[in-house]
Amino acid sequence: MGKLVPEYEGMDIYEARQKIVEKLEEIGALVKIEDYNHNVGKCYRCHHTIEPKISEQWFVKMEPLAKPAIEAVKNGNVKFIPERFDKIYFNWMENIQDWCISRQLWWGHRIPAYYCKDCDNLMVQKEAPEKCTKCGSDHIHQDEDTLDTWFSSALWPFSTLGWPEQTEDFKYFFPTSTLVTGYDIIFFWVARMIFSSIEHTGEVPFKDVLIHGIVRDSQGRKMSKSLGNGIDPIEIIDKYGTDSLRFSLILGTTAGNDIRYMPEKLDSASNFANKLWNASKFVCSNISIQNAEFMYNNELPVDLCYEDKWILSKLNKLIKEVTVNLDNYDLGVALQKVYDFIWNEFCDWYIEMVKTRLYSENCSTKNAAYWTLNRVLQDSLKLLHPVMPFVTEEIYTKLYNNDESIMISNWPKFEEKLNFEVEEQQIEQLKEVIVGIRNIRTNNKVHPSKKSKLVFVTKNLKDMLNNSQELICKLGFSNEIIIEDNKENISDNMKNAMSVLTKEMEVYIPLQDLVNLAEERERLQQEIRKLELEVERASKMLSNPGFVNKAPEAKINEEKEKLAKYEDMLNSTKERLANL
Repeated sequence: MGKLVPEYEGMDIYEARQKIVEKLEEIGALVKIEDYNHNVGKCYRCHHTIEPKISEQWFVKMEPLAKPAIEAVKNGNVKFIPERFDKIYFNWMENIQDWCISRQLWWGHRIPAYYCKDCDNLMVQKEAPEKCTKCGSDHIHQDEDTLDTWFSSALWPFSTLGWPEQTEDFKYFFPTSTLVTGYDIIFFWVARMIFSSIEHTGEVPFKDVLIHGIVRDSQGRKMSKSLGNGIDPIEIIDKYGTDSLRFSLILGTTAGNDIRYMPEKLDSASNFANKLWNASKFVCSNISIQNAEFMYNNELPVDLCYEDKWILSKLNKLIKEVTVNLDNYDLGVALQKVYDFIWNEFCDWYIEMVKTRLYSENCSTKNAAYWTLNRVLQDSLKLLHPVMPFVTEEIYTKLYNNDESIMISNWPKFEEKLNFEVEEQQIEQLKEVIVGIRNIRTNNKVHPSKKSKLVFVTKNLKDMLNNSQELICKLGFSNEIIIEDNKENISDNMKNAMSVLTKEMEVYIPLQDLVNLAEERERLQQEIRKLELEVERASKMLSNPGFVNKAPEAKINEEKEKLAKYEDMLNSTKERLANL
């Protein structure tokens, strides 16, 4: 007990309560005694009851500090991302109360207040006084309280750079660009850094405040000691690696939204790291060059093949999109695009496409394949590096480049010379055909060792097909490629073969001896039903006056092209079914 009531001063609080009850009875002021339930604050560590205690504390007057800090966000000098979080900031700052900055802790910045034991004079100054400024006594002691942790943290943006001295670090780094933090400390830390910086330096501490969510457990609960649902990052890193942990926390996330910690995400991230590592080992072990000077050259090889131009064009677009995503702080979206490109386009498609050239002793375009593999892998690693710094650095040092480290290399940029739109579309159609062939063979349980003839009917893609026969044979399980520009030139027997249709070509697969024709008829009937629905959808849209009158001309033309394509595919499929 305190000294407000001398009779109970220094007494244990529970003993004092009993004495007070006795006193109330003695003076006839006790009405009744009864049991009742109420909320009792408990310490989260020792679980003892928390008792309120009246004491003197230090406060900061907040109204004059809050006004310029509110204005800094309203006028755009500081921006919250996502923008909705400025509501939390404004709600707290516009209803702010004076800030109690003193704490009774064993550690922290001591409050620079000094007391004279002889005359109770209070002195607040930077350096400890040797004598009392009032009575001259040297019996002086410093206030035992420490500053609120958030008071000290609020000084971080400038105090760490040497402020109040105008150091080189302070001149260069202050104010900084971006603060990344959680939404739960917007008023504890972000707001206090803003008003402290404005007050002490006249400038805001940062331009953008990127708000991320909280990592929760798989049930969506906040991780805490009391629930015992937290994780030890060191254990996770030992098992999966640092890069996999970082990857799992960013993939699929959006700014401001909470993240659920799930072990399966770590498994997926680890699998991706292994996929990248193995693909890089393949690339490094297969690039065998005596004169490697051209590998360091940024000039495009003159003998790039269709698949080279396709992957370079896809990468070029990826660089542009990811750069925009990162500038907009869409980290999860950017990482998803890099993941899809590396896993699907580069590993599953391009590497498989160039294997025939790498393994051929007489291939004249082998160096172009080497250059493309090196360039695409390098730029892919750069896009991935902010999230997976360790594995990307290790791989990057094994590639052909002049950089001491990937960390200080140039960020890749979109280049118009790498925009191979025609070749990109052509290879995309070839991929569609190969997927179709594989699906037909899988659905009919055709063993990969059984090869088949492939007959292509196309007018616009003959050059691409002629130059890609080796990879088509490898990826399409074929032993013979025939290319015709007219369907009438193929045999009637071939017309009854299974087929794959794309926008600009038809591919026939004579599998009569390998498959069940009744099942193929069923497949074609299902395809016809799907195409009829697409034709119906496009026709309804183009016959809708609301759409035709309001939609942009480009959108209308796009739908017309779709309708024409689906009608052609429908007619061809019906013809195939009739022939069967």
